[in-house]
Amino acid sequence: MEIFTVGKDREMDLYLAAFDVQGSLAHITMLESVGLLTKDELTQLKKALQDIYNDISSGNFKLEDGVEDIHSQVELILTKKLGDTGKKIHSARSRNDQVLVDIRLFLRHELESTAKAAHSFFTLLQTQSEKYKQDLLPGYTHLQLAMPSSFGLWFGAYAESLADDMIQLKAAYDIVNKNPLGSAAGYGSSFPINRKMTTELLGFGDLNYNVVYAQMGRGKAERLVAQSLAAFAETLGRLSMDACLYLNQNFGFISFPNELTTGSSIMPHKKNPDVFELIRSHCNRIKALPNEIMMMTTNLPSGYHRDLQLLKEHLFPAFQTLRDCFTMAELMLNNIDIKKISWKMKLINSSSAWRK
Repeated sequence: MEIFTVGKDREMDLYLAAFDVQGSLAHITMLESVGLLTKDELTQLKKALQDIYNDISSGNFKLEDGVEDIHSQVELILTKKLGDTGKKIHSARSRNDQVLVDIRLFLRHELESTAKAAHSFFTLLQTQSEKYKQDLLPGYTHLQLAMPSSFGLWFGAYAESLADDMIQLKAAYDIVNKNPLGSAAGYGSSFPINRKMTTELLGFGDLNYNVVYAQMGRGKAERLVAQSLAAFAETLGRLSMDACLYLNQNFGFISFPNELTTGSSIMPHKKNPDVFELIRSHCNRIKALPNEIMMMTTNLPSGYHRDLQLLKEHLFPAFQTLRDCFTMAELMLNNIDIKKISWKMKLINSSSAWRK
């Protein structure tokens, strides 16, 4: 039963470790300001938490065997160092609002990192759009030759798509960037806490004012974030499909260096677009994320439910996967070779056929 209920939660908690310490630093600073910690206790706890944060940053942190989660591990380290003072770190908060603030801080950080990756790829697309604006490309509708176009338009189309995707990411960021700390188990705390102070210390744009809604927001925030990732995945997936087609010998519009494509043991002449095929598949999985999260939270009443634990293992790894897709797509398009002659003749021949 224990193995089943814990699942991959310990593994997923390592994503949250640094953010758990950040949340605790803000919380104890607030506790001292309202008289729930002495200045000496605050100083001791801050020093110990900073040591833990340094261990996390250097890769020397782990959850010990038998420790339930990241919150318990941090408290265990503190109590070993400071005795009963270490236990005071959880005064006036519940594991519920602690994990909520950890997730919000993690999601905010990952969204910022994803925005940077998207911006880098956007800049490349804009550069390539300008560079290849005079290079003709057949335009298709229904996969039939339609009108002359250009690679400049093609690159620029995906740049503008990313700009729209960024709007959706910003909307998800604005919802994530609200402080749930102080909502406790979903019904507030009887201690005289200062939620505005922790909001400012953690750099949140606002706080969740209603403590019941703070807990209800878990699942909703993850779904909205997943939808923003899915928008980027849609753009990357479609671009990848175009690249797979254009590299095909029947099109022959583009090529890539041999080291960025693969051959075949029996057909060495082939240049397979493995990178774009894998990007396409990874992005299709990411596009399924919002529906997975929506179905996992369907018909849940208000309050906390263990179902929400499983959202982490679906969502958390998706950020790095998407950023890897951006990195690889950028590598490929930085090394793209536009074939300028062969398909210009195709356009001429097609135009002649239309005139006939």
